[in-house]
Amino acid sequence: MAGGGDVGGTNIAASRRKALSGASGWRGLVHNRRVFAIAVFASLGGLLYGYNQGVFSGVLGMHNFDQRMASAVNDTGTKGWLVSILELGAWLGVLLTGPLCDLLSRKYTILSAVGVFCIGVIVQTTAFHPSSIYGGRFITGMGVGSLSMAVPLYNAELAPPEVRGSLVALQQLAITFGIMISFWIDYGTNYIGGTGSTQSEAAWRLPIALQLVPALILASGVLFMPWLVNKGRDDEALRVLSNARRLPVEHELVQIEFLEIKAQHIFEQEISVDNFPHLQDGTWKSSLKLGFWGYASLLSSRTLFFRVVVSTLTMFFQQWTGVNAILYYAPTIFQNLGLTGNTLSLLATGVAGIVMFLMTIPAVIWIDSIGRRPVLISGAFLMAACHLIVAILTGLFEDSWPAHRAAGWGACALVWVFAGAFGYSWGPCSWILIAEIWPLSVRGKGISIGASSNWMNNFIVGQVTPTMLAHLRFGTFIFFGVFSFLGGLFILFFVPETKGLTLEEMDEVFGDETGMGAADLERHTTIAKRIGLDGYLTGERYSADDASGEKEKV
Repeated sequence: MAGGGDVGGTNIAASRRKALSGASGWRGLVHNRRVFAIAVFASLGGLLYGYNQGVFSGVLGMHNFDQRMASAVNDTGTKGWLVSILELGAWLGVLLTGPLCDLLSRKYTILSAVGVFCIGVIVQTTAFHPSSIYGGRFITGMGVGSLSMAVPLYNAELAPPEVRGSLVALQQLAITFGIMISFWIDYGTNYIGGTGSTQSEAAWRLPIALQLVPALILASGVLFMPWLVNKGRDDEALRVLSNARRLPVEHELVQIEFLEIKAQHIFEQEISVDNFPHLQDGTWKSSLKLGFWGYASLLSSRTLFFRVVVSTLTMFFQQWTGVNAILYYAPTIFQNLGLTGNTLSLLATGVAGIVMFLMTIPAVIWIDSIGRRPVLISGAFLMAACHLIVAILTGLFEDSWPAHRAAGWGACALVWVFAGAFGYSWGPCSWILIAEIWPLSVRGKGISIGASSNWMNNFIVGQVTPTMLAHLRFGTFIFFGVFSFLGGLFILFFVPETKGLTLEEMDEVFGDETGMGAADLERHTTIAKRIGLDGYLTGERYSADDASGEKEKV
């Protein structure tokens, strides 16, 4: 999102930084080896998240897994818990990640999350009873939820500014790529020992265990990544930026980026002091209260509450399009549509993964030129149409699919169209929307509110879908179709277009008469000038100490 108006030294310094930075976007990702390493690091986090989302759908339908875990799989209620308990763990992981990032640093939060994730995977891989699957998936979920926030946050802070947008796009592509390869790995391992009574336990243990590979690579990589801290260690921070840019510490680009980071840190400190002066003693009790009252402040005004509603409902409707019902139960759904045999349904599921991945590519290329609203509205209405047509076909032919093969394949094709529609619209765009509507001072908390809504609704969808498929049958598609349509109406009538808005304009479209975003920007600009960033406007660069405002010309 753009900054607001002409704000003096801050924007001029930013312009100067852009001029010095070189290539942006996808070319910028390979501009130097350090930036490329960050891009790979980002994609590993996304791949891990996506693979975990998709792998269990194929495992659920495997003959040996069904026999081993029959007491949980054969009952729709326990089957729902078997899937959705991961999302419950992820929801808890998201809530814990913010405080842990501040306490342990982003780097060691990621390492801790990978450790928790691996423990959960090992418990699942070695499971002989449903209780181990439940416990393992809950623990794995805590790691996934934490990684889904900590890895993008770390990358956003470490990556050069000109490639941050591309890293977001790469992250989303990696998620859909992880989903896609998980579907095809399930399809391949389903043949180990045969697809019937002779099937080996390796058929389902192997795809679960393979999650350890990207997790361990991610952990190994982060060990060699710099530790970013806000503890006044300016020399260390400068060395980190110097290494990332492969430029000398005294280079103008390194100095500008360092001052920009420092200005943001001082800004966050001053906001905290102004809003909660009585909670600045540094104790864990005060830190806990700061976190609570920081979130409570999001309900303190009509405009902030409006943004909370937009964030939570956007993620609510994203999940109630039924996308994760498709991801988790796709083989079952395809079998219900007449594709008899687990192998054929897994094949159809793999096609859905390919379609979703490919359709994410145009979204990340053109989203900034088209806008958020057209993408979200068109995607919602297209998904609704797919659901409703599938419901009609299922209602007509669910008892006679063998005699109506064309109708069955038509319904399957519509599920693939649905996957593509989600891939270009609500998959990437909902995350972009909830990230850019917040003023600077509450952006982190606002995004975490949206992420929390995403995981909680993900949990509920995973829990209720087996029961819906068993009892509502084609009514399940009507249900998700209605919610997809309502999601489109919600965007159409209640959510403003946010593409390219300045902070002042964002205040205006959300009815903020106090100009909170503009005030935040003005404060940020004042801080930037105070620490010497305005020197890149006048050509007189300064060295600055902390927030004291004292500057020494150099």
